[in-house]
Amino acid sequence: MYARCLASEIAEAFRDTPVIFLNGARQTGKTTLARQIRLAGKPLQYLTLDDDSVLAAAKNSASGFIAGLAEPTILDEVQRAPDLFLAIKAAVDRKRRPGRFLLTGSTDVLLLPRVADSLAGRMEIFTLWPLSQGELSGNRDSFVDSVFGRTAPERPPREQTALIDRLTRGGYPVAQQRKTEHRRRAWFDAYLTTIMQRDVRDLANVDDLTVLPRLLTLLASRAASLLNFADLSRTMSIPQTTLKRYFVLLEITFLVILSNPWSVNLGKRLVKAPKVYLNDTGLMISLLGLNGAQLAANRGLLGPLLENFVVMELRKQAGWSKTRPRVLHFRTHTGEEVDVVLETAAGEVVGVEVKAAASVSAADFKGLRALAELAGPRFHRGIVLYTGTEVVPFAKNLHAVPIQALWQ
Repeated sequence: MYARCLASEIAEAFRDTPVIFLNGARQTGKTTLARQIRLAGKPLQYLTLDDDSVLAAAKNSASGFIAGLAEPTILDEVQRAPDLFLAIKAAVDRKRRPGRFLLTGSTDVLLLPRVADSLAGRMEIFTLWPLSQGELSGNRDSFVDSVFGRTAPERPPREQTALIDRLTRGGYPVAQQRKTEHRRRAWFDAYLTTIMQRDVRDLANVDDLTVLPRLLTLLASRAASLLNFADLSRTMSIPQTTLKRYFVLLEITFLVILSNPWSVNLGKRLVKAPKVYLNDTGLMISLLGLNGAQLAANRGLLGPLLENFVVMELRKQAGWSKTRPRVLHFRTHTGEEVDVVLETAAGEVVGVEVKAAASVSAADFKGLRALAELAGPRFHRGIVLYTGTEVVPFAKNLHAVPIQALWQ
């Protein structure tokens, strides 16, 4: 069993908030984590809506179902009975006290306005992604907080696990138990089939469920690039309206993630399109039909995979970091870009560029220098993560840093 970095954050929130919602893709470990939470040292009652009897009771009378619960209660996969959200809202409004309901779900309630609005001000939301690299090795990843610190980056210890192995394994707990790439690919195939047959069917009427895996595979081939619906529509030969509807389903089920552009109120023209990523490089590599040997033989394939890997590691860490930055990207119409912009609520900015190379030159800092110029005093630091072994300063606040610093 892996220790999850979000556990302490959820337990703390449950002590002063009536409802906690833990969402994330299926098989990321939400149920395991939820059942570890204790209130006054005692476990919570647990019910899952994947149980047909429980689901039938919840759908028959949401208010009666909630009234009959022995609180505090975990309700697992609660998105399967959306009326429960309104019933929980009514129950919380009648008796507002912390630690009443811990909900889990495999869909993003923030993209379902009717559900999200019903518990506004009463619910704190956490997202559980696949395991971070630190969680896999039993550490609490702290790179995000460290880059907003005042000291220069330090050289991390030598890496023991090959980077390509980290990429191909990804972070899904069950996939970690599969010993070979062949068996992991079989698991990912079955995993996607389950999501299409259960979660997607619960969310929408999709005429042809084969379109969604095709779209996801196409997005995997274009991960770390700007989202262009017109181009995707032409490639798949389906209308943009249909494509956008299918894309939202992939977003709601946490398979696809968007990184919004960083912007500043200055005259320079910035690209405003989001970039698209998959939630896990293990899933991404499986969809693309690649393996570790191919990646080792053709390093040109590593670029988008490595950027996807870094973006997701940073998103995971942002969920439990003290700084809680937004994870964005930066690109100008003249070609300057930075893969990741971390921006705190106070406006402080750190830029992170990703290079699938063992050496770095001054030219690799071009985008970071452009970001620093635009951000002005808000710019704190710029980092190029690369596959070398040394921390190399290129200016007082610009450093090349080994990629293993992300989790060590």
